[in-house]
Amino acid sequence: MISPKQLTKMQGVLTSAHLDFERALNKHAFFKVNDHNIGEDLVQDTFLKTWAYLVKGGEIVLMRAFLYHILNNLIIDQYRKPKTTSLDVLLEKNFEPSTDITDSLFNIIDGKAAALLIERLPEKYQKVMKMRHIELLSLKEISAITGQSQNTIAVQTHRGLMKLKVLYDNPLPGGAD
Repeated sequence: MISPKQLTKMQGVLTSAHLDFERALNKHAFFKVNDHNIGEDLVQDTFLKTWAYLVKGGEIVLMRAFLYHILNNLIIDQYRKPKTTSLDVLLEKNFEPSTDITDSLFNIIDGKAAALLIERLPEKYQKVMKMRHIELLSLKEISAITGQSQNTIAVQTHRGLMKLKVLYDNPLPGGAD
């Protein structure tokens, strides 16, 4: 148990340390974390941990070195914390969420155009291309449905895709047959 005299002595030691080192610790913390508020919180936590250590009966030989050691460990812990960013902070930094859906619309339109062009492929490629790219079946599933080997299906899909690219680049009638 700590006597009132020891408690007063510890308070004096910590108060003296606070007056002597608080400003330098705040500068060090700000330099490391680049945020005044977080730096000040870390320095306060440093003094709280120091107080807890003293109350447990710990002995500090070099107060400055001890404080910097605790602060540096707290800074490392701060770096390791998962970062969360609120929408308010993002808006303060002039971040605007994207509302431009042009690219996705073009992708949808291109996909529909390519799906329509499948109808212009030769019959053996149409069937495989519809199953693979519209119905999203795997090669194994298509193989089971058609009775052909997976390798044959893969070749037909590849060849159909090459013919589809030619049709897509040259959409004139009779472009890839």
